[in-house]
Amino acid sequence: MAYSLGIDAGGTYTDAVLIRNSDGKIEEANKALTTYPDLLGGIVNSMDGLDSEKLKQVELVSVSTTLATNTILEKTGYPVGLVFVGDYEIPKNCPIKQYIMVSGGHDSHGSEVAELDLEAVREFVLGLKDRVAAFAVSSYFSVRNPEHEIRVKELIRELTGLPIVYGHELARALGAYERGVTAYLNAQLLPIAERFLHTVVSEINKRGISSRVAMLRCDGSVVSLEEAMKKPIESVFSGPAASLLGGSYLSGKETCAAIDVGGTSTDVSLIYKGLPYLSETGAVVGGWQTKVKALRMETSAMGGDSHIWVQGSKTNVGPRRVVPLCRAAVLYPTFMKSLSKRWIPDRLKLNEHIQATKFFVRTKQEAIELTNEENELLELLGDEPLSLNEVYWDRNILPSRRVMDSLIQKRLVQAIGFTPTDALHVLGEYTEWDEEASVVGATLLANYVGMDKYEFCTHVKRLFARNMAKDLIAFLMEGVDKKEIEKVLKGHFFSRFKVDIPVVLLGGPVRAYGEELRELIDAEILLPEYSDVGNAVGALVGKGIKRVEITIRGIYSESKYNLRTKAVIVYTPIGKRTFLSMHEALEYAEEFGRKIILDYMAEAGLSEDQVQINFQKKEILAHEGGLPIETTLIFEGVSKSDVYEKAME
Repeated sequence: MAYSLGIDAGGTYTDAVLIRNSDGKIEEANKALTTYPDLLGGIVNSMDGLDSEKLKQVELVSVSTTLATNTILEKTGYPVGLVFVGDYEIPKNCPIKQYIMVSGGHDSHGSEVAELDLEAVREFVLGLKDRVAAFAVSSYFSVRNPEHEIRVKELIRELTGLPIVYGHELARALGAYERGVTAYLNAQLLPIAERFLHTVVSEINKRGISSRVAMLRCDGSVVSLEEAMKKPIESVFSGPAASLLGGSYLSGKETCAAIDVGGTSTDVSLIYKGLPYLSETGAVVGGWQTKVKALRMETSAMGGDSHIWVQGSKTNVGPRRVVPLCRAAVLYPTFMKSLSKRWIPDRLKLNEHIQATKFFVRTKQEAIELTNEENELLELLGDEPLSLNEVYWDRNILPSRRVMDSLIQKRLVQAIGFTPTDALHVLGEYTEWDEEASVVGATLLANYVGMDKYEFCTHVKRLFARNMAKDLIAFLMEGVDKKEIEKVLKGHFFSRFKVDIPVVLLGGPVRAYGEELRELIDAEILLPEYSDVGNAVGALVGKGIKRVEITIRGIYSESKYNLRTKAVIVYTPIGKRTFLSMHEALEYAEEFGRKIILDYMAEAGLSEDQVQINFQKKEILAHEGGLPIETTLIFEGVSKSDVYEKAME
């Protein structure tokens, strides 16, 4: 009997599922706590719950993860230096601090508009190389001619030996600044993705599993391990993509919306007649507009492990993920002793870090390039959680929020706090860990907002359910102001929102929110069997897809009677090539596009007869019946998952 293994490493849980290749049925599934920041422990524990002999018969391992999404949402990516080549319009509120804009770039024909200033690049790189983990480069119109990006990359490699990311390799769409952002985020994720994927491969090899390894991308397609390691930004929404595909698979609905409640975020997406809805403008995550082809989705930084904290009379949710109090009480032997001290901070000093229920513990991450303030605070923390009161008990001043933010961003400190998961423990609706810790935390926070602990936890639960409903309606009613949606959800009216397609709920404790969601919206709410491991299922049922876009532009001369072709330029992912006729250009482009797809699929272990290549041609005409100004050839190679096809028959 042959099997396929799906693994999903989420913010809270790591799930594993075995599916029979013969009929697409789920054979076994297991959940384990994600170990943070090193994911190996969670992966090992999730696989330990599966039959070891059946694991040896696995022919395909496919992985999805929220690691990239959570890294960007939580702002914990590695430091990166970004080089813009050309005359860019950089937004005034651009959050990228370590960047330079130098002379250079090309025009829409791929011709150089200014000489590349390599000396400015050299000075920038030498001044930054010891403070970053990677570099990224984006050149103006590099999709027409990547020459300047290539020259910058060669120089940086010579000076530093650090990883460098090209903008044109990640996105073929126009939009120079957004390509730069995409390259920047990809560079931030490189060390994280490499460590994660090596962890998966080492564990698979250790168990004697001989199989192909693939990873789900954010458009619902699967890619080879090598491709995933080069372009981790393309996995930025692989968790939501997996939940959508898994929700469709488990519910048997080829058209449905999926709400995936994870540890860090809640994500809403849609599959229509078996195909995920994709964003036309590229993925937006954590406020960043990228050029990555991804699901169109609605996401919010509100998950089961989101930090619940109070300030004044307001209850805040997120945006950072913390370890729930109930889980910390199980993980750390002395935690209940610290929590039971019931430190009550001054109301006027309350912020995200100064809370009666906030604790900090040092991780095993190696410290690099710390300021004196960061080093001082880090030395005061140990292997057991401490409140700031315990850390600074003999001092008159608490550490600045900036210093603690930096240590958390660098993954040197893990925060612990009250979460929606704790609220469910107090209410008795989800009792996975230590209920006593959750009760103590709820009591402390409830006192600040004038409620009892049960009233406070019910309030947190309603906030969470309302957020799920708001995200769903905002997704389905694109363009409608979220404030107006929230006004309807908060109000008491003789009407409510109606959803005309099934809504599948996925995630660990998601069943606890089913009734609240039905009260807020009129919809068919589905909670299929194995919904708690839906992402691991979805990781296996994605399609192998490779997309290639090639642009052709004609250069014409005008005679007395008509336009004549002077030259035709073909722009490919590796550069441009000039031809004398449109016929030659089209012939070359078609052959080139098909070759890229077949070569890529071959690397993934697929033969030519297993790949279907779809071809689309778009033309921009000067006028009706005239010669094309620009022609775009879109190639899409598709390999359907045998597992998915058999299950849906």
